[in-house]
Amino acid sequence: MTILVFGGSSQIGHFLLPRLLERGESIISLSRQPRPEQPGVTWLHGQLPDQVPTLPALSAIISFGPLQPFADWLAATPLEGAPRVIATSSMSAETKRDSAVPAERAISQLLRDGESALAAACARHGCAWTVLRPTLIYGAGLDKSLTPIARRARRLRVFPLPGGHGLRQPVHADDIAQAVVAALACPAVAGRILPIGGGERLSFVEMFRRVRRSQPCATLPLPLPGGLLRACASALPRLRGPLNRLDTDLIADNSELHYLLGIHPRAFDPDPSMWFPAGQ
Repeated sequence: MTILVFGGSSQIGHFLLPRLLERGESIISLSRQPRPEQPGVTWLHGQLPDQVPTLPALSAIISFGPLQPFADWLAATPLEGAPRVIATSSMSAETKRDSAVPAERAISQLLRDGESALAAACARHGCAWTVLRPTLIYGAGLDKSLTPIARRARRLRVFPLPGGHGLRQPVHADDIAQAVVAALACPAVAGRILPIGGGERLSFVEMFRRVRRSQPCATLPLPLPGGLLRACASALPRLRGPLNRLDTDLIADNSELHYLLGIHPRAFDPDPSMWFPAGQ
């Protein structure tokens, strides 16, 4: 197979490329920045939606970036055959649908519009498609949610512990990569949008406690009471959405993932390498 990957340098791509190479696949990956040579991977320079070089015949296309530019490129690009298409969206498509913050409702709508545009582009080519909607992703030190908190805590030796009892279901990027590989050979998930969360649901505050325990150095816990956080939400509109969701469950139903793909994501048991990869 020759597989085109958009987002090969992303946190999911970090785990996906080695898994594809283990299977003997030929990989082409697009990047906006020069990448070091990698056996088995051909790196091309370009950018979605209109700066993608000419490509050979493909057996599959995988995308971990924004859906709309990917869908726009796919709709406008002649393809030889009908390659399998797999892309990631986000559970924010559902969890932010009814947010009290207009910008978050707009994000939710943008995600759902991108999913619809991708389905339409694939129908035009006769391509089978699958979209994965992950929850909070971690695992490669590249996320913009838990990793910045862990790194700031290591630097300041203080770890914030916001009060919040809403459930969270963080999913390791490698478990998403495994789901992508499984979907490549599973006709049953064609035309489906599959939620994918971690193998454990835990409270918001417990999630933060485990990140703190995974620190490579001692940190001082800094509890942040609910009253203080509500005051911050009123004073800082940009934080209103995240703070209002502290007691809201942000989880995924993995039943289809288990039944159709046989994927059982791991529990949330972080270690320092997930926030501080070698050399960082």
